[in-house]
Amino acid sequence: MSRGRSDRVRARGAIPSPNIWHWPDVYETENRAQDVDGDVFGVLAEVADWRGRDVLDVGCGAGFHLPRFAAAARTVVGVEPHPPLVVAARDRVAGQSSIRVLHGTAESLPLPDSSVDVVHARTAYFFGSGCGPGILEAMRVLRPGGVLAVVDLDATVAAYGAWMCADLPHYDPAAVEAFFDVQGFTMRKVRTRWQFDDRAALRAVLGIEFSERIAARAFAETPGLSLDVGYRVHTRTAPTGLVH
Repeated sequence: MSRGRSDRVRARGAIPSPNIWHWPDVYETENRAQDVDGDVFGVLAEVADWRGRDVLDVGCGAGFHLPRFAAAARTVVGVEPHPPLVVAARDRVAGQSSIRVLHGTAESLPLPDSSVDVVHARTAYFFGSGCGPGILEAMRVLRPGGVLAVVDLDATVAAYGAWMCADLPHYDPAAVEAFFDVQGFTMRKVRTRWQFDDRAALRAVLGIEFSERIAARAFAETPGLSLDVGYRVHTRTAPTGLVH
């Protein structure tokens, strides 16, 4: 998630992703490898139950998670700022009438007020204060009692977190957690397992997530085909009545 991040600039209201925008095929491999035991979705089911509800997936990319939500949700909307990924996501869910994919950004969601029950944003809100406008927009489109679930990487969990911190020396995981706490979020930490089919797939994924030097280090420090990766699931509930 860190490759080239310090060099990114805002483009048409969105911050270009340094991985999926440039290497969508490799990122698809990464999606298949991530959390193979379903631990993140297990926590999400507890804190942001989407069964029979209307779900928004912000920054849905090529739509990898949309069918997973649609299996139990009433409707699912994916919002993605990068036009080629919008096309890919629409192709993925073609024929599934309960799923729509829209072009838009986290700061300007193309949905009316109070129109969804769950907003899901995965690996899209890493750096605390920079995601404030997106949080406000998510709360706008949530119905009373709805839940915003922000899933990000936990850089305190080795080995992935150690590589991430080495690549981003100014990144402060504690400051990010403090930001979400001040914003009224609760947080659950989740340890997951990533599993790859072969070493080539592992090397390719590390290569789009880290600088060349750190990717080489990460590959050398991973003797097999699996990685332990930590996540944080931040949730905030929309108010159900007047706030005094």
